[in-house]
Amino acid sequence: MIPDLNRIKVFYHVFDTQSVALAAKELNITASAVSQALTKLEAELSLPLFTRRHRRLVPTSAGKQLFTIVAPFIRKLQAGVAGILRAKDVPSGMLRIGSPIEFGKSYFPGMFAAFRRQYPEVVFTMALGDPSELLPMIGNGDLDFGLVDIFLTRDRVSGDLGRFNIEPLIDEEVILACSKAYYKREIQGDHSFENLSTKAYISYQKTSLTLRNWFKHHFNRFSMDLNRVMTVDSHQAVINGILHDLGMGVIARHIVKETIEQGQIIPVTTKQPDVINKISLVQLQGKIPSLTEKTFIGFLKNDILNSGMSDGFC
Repeated sequence: MIPDLNRIKVFYHVFDTQSVALAAKELNITASAVSQALTKLEAELSLPLFTRRHRRLVPTSAGKQLFTIVAPFIRKLQAGVAGILRAKDVPSGMLRIGSPIEFGKSYFPGMFAAFRRQYPEVVFTMALGDPSELLPMIGNGDLDFGLVDIFLTRDRVSGDLGRFNIEPLIDEEVILACSKAYYKREIQGDHSFENLSTKAYISYQKTSLTLRNWFKHHFNRFSMDLNRVMTVDSHQAVINGILHDLGMGVIARHIVKETIEQGQIIPVTTKQPDVINKISLVQLQGKIPSLTEKTFIGFLKNDILNSGMSDGFC
């Protein structure tokens, strides 16, 4: 059974102050109301919690046990409520943010550090994943908001997007690429659908959605018989597979910009422009953001604008 929580609160203050009068003062009620609540709690439990000796209250063994249980909860509740109320005036508390895996790993730690230099009472929890993982977490309230790239799994999540406010923030070029050695051996300048569809590929998902979307954008066609030599859920693992001449993969240009300039990785282009993946700020529709969320989102947008990321990672 769970005793009446109002009476538990009265009991805590009586035990803590060892005085009905002081407890009444802290609770801003009459001493008579304190005594009545205490009597009703003892009746509810069928146990005496104090021995009355003149004007003194001596805790019984049951009273001491109950206080041991109640005190940590009450104190944590007091501190927690104070923190919640403080967050109305000063950015503070926990922010839960979702992000694409590689982008989150490379960008957000520095962003968090810069933000905490101004608002040291804010702490972060970050979830890294693709839209099929992050969108349900945003929708269920497990994340306050997220940066989500829709391109990689667009076909799988498009039906769920109506629940969200989606604000594009960053343009990311998505390219098909391979190593210099693989290009010389297998591609040899032939970027036709007929040639590319026969080559080896490194895929993110078993369904090959990333590859499917790339082929659809560039050729409006997709081969169901692509030779997928490795399937892995890490962007960096795809890049490493490319560098080891394992095959071709769809990757974000900005992550391998230096490697492309050095000639180690070769982008495979067509007459169509490269795919632009929009990394968007996603929030649940109707959700009222806290002061901490609004402050961080403003900080984030300003950093993206100043860094030039809103114009792409070219």
